[in-house]
Amino acid sequence: QVDLVESGGGSVQPGGTLRLSCVGSGFSFSSYSLSWYRQAPGKEREQVARISYLSDTNYADSVQGRFTISRDNAKNTVHLRMKNLKPEDAGIYYCNAHRLTNSYWGQGTQVTVSS
Repeated sequence: QVDLVESGGGSVQPGGTLRLSCVGSGFSFSSYSLSWYRQAPGKEREQVARISYLSDTNYADSVQGRFTISRDNAKNTVHLRMKNLKPEDAGIYYCNAHRLTNSYWGQGTQVTVSS
């Protein structure tokens, strides 16, 4: 059974920092590209960061320089470190694992940025 479980969400003030984690199981984690998506109320889900199975990274322009994605294949975990958070970063953050025609999603973790 495939599973992706996110954690680390919460409520922070603007300028704050959060670190999200996602643990995968039931598939060959190290051979998958991993991404973080977010969805704000009333908006479409958008990809904010991606790390390939070779650990190449890509970021959305809106988070470049503030977010860092990393992976630990020994622990089947992908992290998203988010600093200098802004109110527009708020939303539900989802972990995604993708390889060829396979795409798996976590249940999401809520991030709130408010003073």
